[in-house]
Amino acid sequence: MSKAGQLRILQLGFMPTLLCAAMLQSSHAQTAFSSESPWMFGDWNGQRTALSQQGYDFSLGYTGESATLLDSSRDSDHDTEYTGQLALGAQFDLEKILGWQDTEANITVTWRDGQNLTNTSDALAGQMSSVQEVWGRGQTWRLTDLWIKKKFLDEKLDIKVGRFGEGEDFNSFDCNFQNLALCGSQMGNWAGDEWYNWPVSQWAARVKYQINPAVYAQVGVYEYNPENLERGKGFNLSTDGSHGALIPMEVVWRPQATMPAEYRAGYFRSTVDAQTINDASKTDHRQGFWLSGKQQLTQHADDATRGLTGFFNATWFDPDTNAVVDMQNIGLSYMGLADQRPKDELALGFSRIHLNEDLENRDVEFNTELYYGIHVNNWLTVRPNVQYISHIGALDDENDDAWVGGIKFMTAF
Repeated sequence: MSKAGQLRILQLGFMPTLLCAAMLQSSHAQTAFSSESPWMFGDWNGQRTALSQQGYDFSLGYTGESATLLDSSRDSDHDTEYTGQLALGAQFDLEKILGWQDTEANITVTWRDGQNLTNTSDALAGQMSSVQEVWGRGQTWRLTDLWIKKKFLDEKLDIKVGRFGEGEDFNSFDCNFQNLALCGSQMGNWAGDEWYNWPVSQWAARVKYQINPAVYAQVGVYEYNPENLERGKGFNLSTDGSHGALIPMEVVWRPQATMPAEYRAGYFRSTVDAQTINDASKTDHRQGFWLSGKQQLTQHADDATRGLTGFFNATWFDPDTNAVVDMQNIGLSYMGLADQRPKDELALGFSRIHLNEDLENRDVEFNTELYYGIHVNNWLTVRPNVQYISHIGALDDENDDAWVGGIKFMTAF
């Protein structure tokens, strides 16, 4: 049987299992398949909590994304693709385990498989974004995190070293949408040949200082090693392919207010020689800026977690070295519209991707997504979504568009 056939069977077998599990109810919280447990497999008869109290926290999660072409100005075929990611992690509180004060460590391994509709459908050929964000960086096993972190000076100074990606600490953002232009760190989406987001890792160091209770600043140094992108080097620990470093810096403000908010402003510069866009014989060093924010705007009197939240992201890149010169997204989400469904979420996001004017016949691509997040239980969330992509590929003399239907689900085992 072909790999594609095996994948389809896995999908057909896995989804009914999830749906059946979601219907099961248990009279005791924390047991397997209990709707009140944060894990599908429960508390392992109390052993999971006992291990956590000793400093060992284990996680196993899966994200699946399906996308179907609903309509297109280019193609009438209703193509469908599925892709997914498995993440296995362990967090260690080294103060509890070894007596090392304010010290923790993490190891995470990920596995990605499947296909992306953006890459297989003629209707989406050339799309700058992607309709299935979890696809990419090689469908393979990877060592995504291997780091240790320690705090000093009454926990004001935080130092992290090891292997991890830039987007875990810098330009970080939620990834609830299925469209890539509305999910996660946007710097890595548009300068991805040097800025490596999850699940790729590289040798790195990050220093953070808490200026006051509401503001912290941080700076990092990340190895640039393109060998880390290769499919067969998901567990590569060598620095043989290193050619320089990427250095981000950022200020983060979390206002001490009734409703939660976070605002970020940052800059990065690379030491790597990059070819200039309009003259391949010349090189320069890539750089970029970003601003992002997320602010809860309203809340229910009886439940502060419910209400309207707004967000935005904006990035700018050096036009001499980057194909994308700027990108913006903006959106709204509402948690708990109905009293009967207080943890369900309705969200709408819009993004604009602006390509370099030195790229002939290219201008702007727009991506929009509307999703409804169904909180099935504490370990399973399902987000049906509709996406609209216009000016596919940012071709300035064409108005190709497409409608895509998707389902994104996230579960914690």
